[in-house]
Amino acid sequence: MRETPWWHDAVVYEIYVRSFADSTGDGIGDLAGIRARLPYLADLGVDAIWLTPFYRSPMADGGYDVADYRDVDPLFGSLDDFDDLVADAHDHGLRLMVDIVPNHSSAAHPWFQKALNAPEGSPERDRYIFRSSPAGRPGTEPNNWLSVFGGPAWTRLPDGQWYLHLFAPQQPDFNWNNPEVREDFLTTLRFWLDRGVDGFRIDVAMGLHKAEGLPDTTIGFGARSPIWSRPEVHQVYREWRELLDSYPGERAAVGEVWTDSAEDLALYVRPDELHQSFNFAWLEAPWSATAFRAVIDATLTAMPAPTWVLSNHDVVRHTTRYAEGAAPSAGLARARAALLTMLFLPGSAYLYQGEELGLTEIKDLPPEVRQDPVFFRTQGAMPGRDGCRVPLPWSGTAPPYGFGPGGTWLPQPAHWAGLTAERQTADPDSTLWFYRRALAARRTLRGTLPDTVTWPDSPADALFLSRGRLISALNCGTEPVRLPPHDRVLISSGPLDGALLPPDTGAWLLRD
Repeated sequence: MRETPWWHDAVVYEIYVRSFADSTGDGIGDLAGIRARLPYLADLGVDAIWLTPFYRSPMADGGYDVADYRDVDPLFGSLDDFDDLVADAHDHGLRLMVDIVPNHSSAAHPWFQKALNAPEGSPERDRYIFRSSPAGRPGTEPNNWLSVFGGPAWTRLPDGQWYLHLFAPQQPDFNWNNPEVREDFLTTLRFWLDRGVDGFRIDVAMGLHKAEGLPDTTIGFGARSPIWSRPEVHQVYREWRELLDSYPGERAAVGEVWTDSAEDLALYVRPDELHQSFNFAWLEAPWSATAFRAVIDATLTAMPAPTWVLSNHDVVRHTTRYAEGAAPSAGLARARAALLTMLFLPGSAYLYQGEELGLTEIKDLPPEVRQDPVFFRTQGAMPGRDGCRVPLPWSGTAPPYGFGPGGTWLPQPAHWAGLTAERQTADPDSTLWFYRRALAARRTLRGTLPDTVTWPDSPADALFLSRGRLISALNCGTEPVRLPPHDRVLISSGPLDGALLPPDTGAWLLRD
């Protein structure tokens, strides 16, 4: 019997549904495609999968503009396909989490369509955030808030009122002071829990409530912002936690929470709120032993069950980030070393599809194929997130690399011919096999290590950590460093030089 819940130290694999595997030939990934690849995920050694939105949507933002929260978009299959996927995932020993998008809906949502046709001050409009121009300033936005995707966060209707959208205009923000909104999302959670999901990833979890009066702001994501991390949001998650705890099987929720401090982040994972919250400070840290230690110290001081993540569907892949200012080959070497450090840390780890293949960001996508609203809202000043969302290469020597029987919704590069899952499976020195060995080593040690981390003395630009008899060593410098005392090497991200740890290399060491 487990002494801790499954999510406490789980390795969760994020599936960007559109780009994982296509079963129909339309070039878009789907639920049946995921189901066919479950053996691959089980062999990889992850504990759970997290699906990005697959709900009915006009796809203005890749499915994060939801028109119906309780149905599957035909692009991805049907409810029967979803039920089959849940059953098969469980048969493979995999938990399954789904994305929930509570901050905003699609403009095509029936509620918003009714609001557009309803008068000012109506109950229909109260489900969203509608406002008039300030007194004495006709035709101007209600405040100075900006969209995360660029430009103002307000769109004006023909009747003169404005509606709030912190993201694209096709994504109007809900009014979470309205009890209908709160009850409808509880109904949605029950709908998917009843279908067997093991938990939820909550999109924009810090954004639901806005400050009374919607005042102007120049503040970022911190607790003093009138837009983000309002105190009222915590009551929402207390209600959600009570619901999750009423179901058997340790159902869990992890929040996408961008904050300015670990202390603010910790508020979301109090015992009666979310089980976990993403720790983006780890993702944002540069390739630096000093920076990594600062994040680890702050995180473990603030939170009992942290999460660690290096990439996701919203950021430049870390293989590319770590190569900036270094030789191109350094990106993959550093990515492999960083993975070992991340998997060593207490808590859970989230992987993003394709990182186990060593995939890099695709930066040279032509404008005519891009689909991210960030690219269009900024007139190309910001490239957007399409570069980390290119469909995965599974097999073969040319696109679509086994992604499906047709093409791909974003073009794949020629150099991926050497990175397919098929090719790497045949190469014991590949990044895919390194991930499999690292995850197997972590699973072998599960439950045998303390959740506390100590810091053995380490050279400058190196990071040595200890959890009981296991030591993690990471060299972020430019010269080899001597490994700390140990009895044997359990795994390393690259070849070792005797008792020396080369630059851009990590290792796990055991003391017997």
